[in-house]
Amino acid sequence: MEKILKIGRSDFGLFIKNGFYLVDKTNLIYDFHNNANDIVLFPRPKRFGKTLNLSMIEYFYDIQKQENKELFSNLKIAKNAEFCKEHQNKYPVINITLKGIKETNWEKCLNKFGDVISELYKKYNFLLKSEKIEDYDKEEIEQIIRKTANETTIKGGLLKLSKNLETHFNQKVVILVDEYDTPIISAFNNTNSPIKSEDKENKTYYEKVINFMQGFLGDAYKENDALFKGMLTGVMRVGRESIFSEWNNFDVFGITSNYFSDSFGFTEEETEQILIDFGLKSKIKDIKQWYDGYKFGAKDSIYNPWSIVNYIGKSKDKFKPYWINSGDYSLIKSRIIEIGVSGDIQELIEGKIIEASLYDNFVFQDFEKGSELFWTLLTDNGYLTQAGEADFGRYKLKIPNKEVKIIFTNIIKTWIDTEVKLNGNLLAKAAKDLITGNINEFEQNFKKIIGDTLSYYDTAEKTNKQTKEKLVTNEQIYHVYTLGLLAILTDEYIIKSNRESGDGRYDIMLIPYDKTKKGVVIEIKSIQQQKKSEEERDFIKRVNGEIKDALNQIDKNRYYTELIENKVKPENIVKLAIVFVGKEPYINEIEEK
Repeated sequence: MEKILKIGRSDFGLFIKNGFYLVDKTNLIYDFHNNANDIVLFPRPKRFGKTLNLSMIEYFYDIQKQENKELFSNLKIAKNAEFCKEHQNKYPVINITLKGIKETNWEKCLNKFGDVISELYKKYNFLLKSEKIEDYDKEEIEQIIRKTANETTIKGGLLKLSKNLETHFNQKVVILVDEYDTPIISAFNNTNSPIKSEDKENKTYYEKVINFMQGFLGDAYKENDALFKGMLTGVMRVGRESIFSEWNNFDVFGITSNYFSDSFGFTEEETEQILIDFGLKSKIKDIKQWYDGYKFGAKDSIYNPWSIVNYIGKSKDKFKPYWINSGDYSLIKSRIIEIGVSGDIQELIEGKIIEASLYDNFVFQDFEKGSELFWTLLTDNGYLTQAGEADFGRYKLKIPNKEVKIIFTNIIKTWIDTEVKLNGNLLAKAAKDLITGNINEFEQNFKKIIGDTLSYYDTAEKTNKQTKEKLVTNEQIYHVYTLGLLAILTDEYIIKSNRESGDGRYDIMLIPYDKTKKGVVIEIKSIQQQKKSEEERDFIKRVNGEIKDALNQIDKNRYYTELIENKVKPENIVKLAIVFVGKEPYINEIEEK
């Protein structure tokens, strides 16, 4: 029978009833049921299967779906017959998603909550005819369905619905909440600094959302006698002091936890089986470079499921960044641009591993102050992944794959366009001149770029005021800046810096994917600007001497060795010296006047 993919749907029943291809994650049901805590939170990146898993759990437990027991008959969970007999379709289930609540102010947000809870209640309008439900409870149900309920009633909507369902069915309730953090993230993005208002009576949008969520989720989960089990999913865990305070029956299984590490995303074994089933096993190497690389807990090689499914469905096309094109990464982009394309960001783009702390609690107030929570944000959202543990509870982090690297290079291009305010056509022309060996034209255009965009402050060395130790030298500043400009070439070149090659460390290297193209090795120097007392001839000799020294350094230390090892022909290697004198770069030797 021909296997059929279904992209962009998250209804478990739809998959089984129509014979759509499904990766079996049903063991999650058993593990969730037997977890010691009644409520669990799974922070995972977007489109890693969270919504489909919640739908699967709903179909398994829901007392209203007795006719659907057969859906699980050929899946892994069915092997545990006694467990299924005891718990399958025995509980009322509430399954609500908050992913659509992305409003720009509190009034719109509250109205959207009213819409979402109204649609939820419509699924249970049979309660209005139940003889077990009191009339005053029915009045509130009608108010919510008709969207006439006030804020207090909406806030208590989950709690009240769970109690009414327990009363009607005489059975405790499973409460599932998908993308619980979407309203919070949206409020943060649309709240002007500072987040915390000094006026207690005039709270910010963010504060109002947090206050609402403390009741909306807190009342439903904390000490709710009607609750049997609860699960929340999201991208991150918002700080305990925000909405999870005093939950004593609650646990988080994030991306560093060894529990449930294979429940979201596709494992290597699952991915290989999918590719075999669809006749694409020969593509596994390329697929691994593009869509693999995630590590959840101790489980290596977790693949992005959204990208895998989209690639299989469109395998006649070239490899594409399906995942990054499916969502909004404005918060990530704005934060990277604020920090600047330097330091750890540049190292990540070069393929290096950095070390940072990852925090279980994401407190937006601290994030705004520029703490290390930035790395937690990137990792929780799937833009970075673990590469192992470092000392003192820190983690080694890296960009997981080629698809995600495209995000970072796109952000650099945005930085160039908006922050550096660079003429994109001029940069593209300069880059083309460089990789075609047209060095005279490259120097002229590079001078224009640097002159228009690099301020005196940018080139000033950074020194520790107390110890007088140089924190950032001129050459490091020029190095990072040049790297950022050359990022425009990342589609065609592997860009590396400060790596060992031959008998030393080169500054910058461009390794072409197409081995018929030219490779480039760059050595960067800086000298002091010409003093008034210095003769022009002496200044020219000084600049030319630095250019010769830089080129000799490349040859003497054989910095080009890595290019040759990457099958770039010696005649296609461009050796380049860039000598900076303030804002003026010199590449060719200056003719004496």
